[in-house]
Amino acid sequence: MSAIPRIPELQPGDHLTVEEFERRYQAMPHLKKAELIEGVVYMPSPVSDVEHAGPHFNMIGWLSLYQAFTPGIQGGDNSSLRLPLGLNMLQPDAYLRILPEYGGRARVGVDKYVHGAPDLVGEIAASPASYDLHEKLQAYQRNGAREYVVWRTQDETIDWFISRGGNSSVWPPMLMAS
Repeated sequence: MSAIPRIPELQPGDHLTVEEFERRYQAMPHLKKAELIEGVVYMPSPVSDVEHAGPHFNMIGWLSLYQAFTPGIQGGDNSSLRLPLGLNMLQPDAYLRILPEYGGRARVGVDKYVHGAPDLVGEIAASPASYDLHEKLQAYQRNGAREYVVWRTQDETIDWFISRGGNSSVWPPMLMAS
């Protein structure tokens, strides 16, 4: 009688392929959120109402209104994204993508995940030290996201990065006080 091999649990800091990350993630149905960024597993700690849940709710409302009045736009919340460059499976707080029939590049695959970077990605981060402004920013830049909005709740600041002239490596932030 052969024993069924145990699937190791995801651990923050694990270095994995996308396939191995998915295998382990699917074996942990109790897990609320884990991301693979440039091949490294990130598992955020629980979030508070003031520093994350409330602002997240407001961001979703803002993007929902934009979608309601803009043809050809589809939004999402906490959906896993398959980015083609690097070892990435990100789960942004919110995103908007232009539908392919309206000129958008990101598509929903047969696996029901979004493939490619959405046109606008939004994240809620407590501080400027967050991985949202470092590793995730780099992954989205490299994979062609057009805009990246990070609301730093402790600093009461919004960083809005916009790709200039089709060059996603040039993303000067537009700083906005909230």
